[in-house]
Amino acid sequence: MRLEDTNILIDPGPGSLVRCTKSRPKLDPMKLDAIILTHKHLDHSGDTNVMIEAMTWGGFKKRGVFFAPQDALKGKNVVAFPYLQGFPEKIEELKEKANYKINDVFFNTPIKHQHGVETYGLNISFQDSTISLIADGRYFEGLEKYYPGKILIINVVRFKPREGLEHLSLKDVEKIIASNKPELAILTHFGMTMLQAKPREVAKNLQEKLGVKVIAASDGMEINLDEYRK
Repeated sequence: MRLEDTNILIDPGPGSLVRCTKSRPKLDPMKLDAIILTHKHLDHSGDTNVMIEAMTWGGFKKRGVFFAPQDALKGKNVVAFPYLQGFPEKIEELKEKANYKINDVFFNTPIKHQHGVETYGLNISFQDSTISLIADGRYFEGLEKYYPGKILIINVVRFKPREGLEHLSLKDVEKIIASNKPELAILTHFGMTMLQAKPREVAKNLQEKLGVKVIAASDGMEINLDEYRK
């Protein structure tokens, strides 16, 4: 996420470094200001260490901030290797109902998600723009009220609900979008059932049904925030 001169990477899953270098326009990991980890599951955290290395120029420049939940920073299964925990300028622990700052960008973590490991979504404020990210987790009544951003990014893993899986399904996402009515809803983090259903078609159908602009995320996609200012 690039907001003026602030560069933020959210959830550096496997292949993050390669995707940064192959992206068009190219994303320079050595210019990152912060890395935010919503939770420690491997598909979100796999490249955490290599991206911390890149952000800090291999540890030769003490710079940047790494944000992560407590269970990703302490205990047996820490995400960041001990030897590089001193590389960033600062490491901050994500907590429920807490506020954070990266240069001129502010964000908060409004509620702990129901996802097996400690997990938080984000509300990001920059100038007159508001962006909400609903991270992984099972739907619970009232979840949507914690994420009021004009741009709403939703991790939708399942096309249909499946008992025992703590992920949002398309049915949950439809309820959230219908309730919040953001100016733009972005679907992302697709599991196999969503991919098989063709995310672009799913997004188009939701848009027609709900009367809200809905798109499916794709690699290298850019959003002009000027269109969604207060």
